[in-house]
Amino acid sequence: MNRWTRLVQYDPAPGDPTAPTTTPLYQTATFRQPSALGEGSHDYSRSGNPTRDVLEERLAQLEGAKHGFAFASGMAALSAITRLARAGDHIVACSDLYGGTYRLLSKIVAHQGIDVSFVDTTDLEALGAVLTERTRFVLVETPSNPLLCITDLNAVADLAHRSGALLVVDNTIMSPWLQLPLEHGADVVVHSATKHLGGHGDLTAGAVVTNDPDVAETIAFVQNAEGTALSPFDSWLLLRGLKTLGLRVERQQDTAAHIARFLADHPDVTHVHFPGLENHPGRALHEEQASGPGLLVSFQTGDVELSQRIVEESQLFGIAVSFGSVHSTIGLPCAMSHASIPSGERTLPADLVRISVGIEDPDDLLVDLAQAFATVRRTLRVAAA
Repeated sequence: MNRWTRLVQYDPAPGDPTAPTTTPLYQTATFRQPSALGEGSHDYSRSGNPTRDVLEERLAQLEGAKHGFAFASGMAALSAITRLARAGDHIVACSDLYGGTYRLLSKIVAHQGIDVSFVDTTDLEALGAVLTERTRFVLVETPSNPLLCITDLNAVADLAHRSGALLVVDNTIMSPWLQLPLEHGADVVVHSATKHLGGHGDLTAGAVVTNDPDVAETIAFVQNAEGTALSPFDSWLLLRGLKTLGLRVERQQDTAAHIARFLADHPDVTHVHFPGLENHPGRALHEEQASGPGLLVSFQTGDVELSQRIVEESQLFGIAVSFGSVHSTIGLPCAMSHASIPSGERTLPADLVRISVGIEDPDDLLVDLAQAFATVRRTLRVAAA
């Protein structure tokens, strides 16, 4: 079945005699049991809910996995994955990654007796040098957030597996529409489903998928024991968002390519980070393991004040954290999404601007960016006079 068809054609309510065409919202905390011994298919929504059951099956299918789990947020999903490691174990993570992930690993996981190393995973030699027999898993983002660096998934999977470690891939930036890490050696895939998968900026959610039965058993136990499962209503919203994933991402990344080219030609821009540009490092590798460049674009101006003013002068790009919504957003990662990383340990340039492209008219977005640059340049000239 074609992937476009798979997004909308599935059993929305297994076993429901009324055969609804859309998954019902089972907004209930508990379920009546057939006897005092329980034995019902569901008993408590933290442990299982029919709406979430359908969603978790969908998440697994879209990634080509056997097991899927929906969490209350992307961070809850990542936190569950860290439970795969125990005191004395070792975790390796890419150095260019989401600030919240860095905070989780450095401020919580590292205080549980688990060693954490941050390394440039695009450098296979550097990665190999930090792997040990204690390494439980390697966590990578590719493209990374927000420099959009490309990691060779097959090569990293090989290195990790030779050390007895798992490869965990945060696939949030690509979504299963553009990249399927399990096909390139990954053992576990994680998402902040708040972003592309939900797509409308109206929910927070996380997802974990895997083919490994032992990993699945652990994640299922943690999800129930820690009470981090996604609520029925948010599961219902996420199911609705998934149906338009392909339509949204295809339009968004097409517009993102136009914006990246505009920025690349702008005299006030010194660097543009976008996997779709011909001069992007790792572009060829990215095209081998993904089917599109995605909808994130980041750029530098060489001047922190200039970058800040451009962000503040934009009208259609709302200043906001997160990405992947139908609404275009803009921000300074060092001051927003990655502010939790101490400045002395941050690898990001302070003048970096990150854009998440929505589904608005491409020309409107380009006009808005052009006026933002022009307004800032005009203001600076007046101030200097």
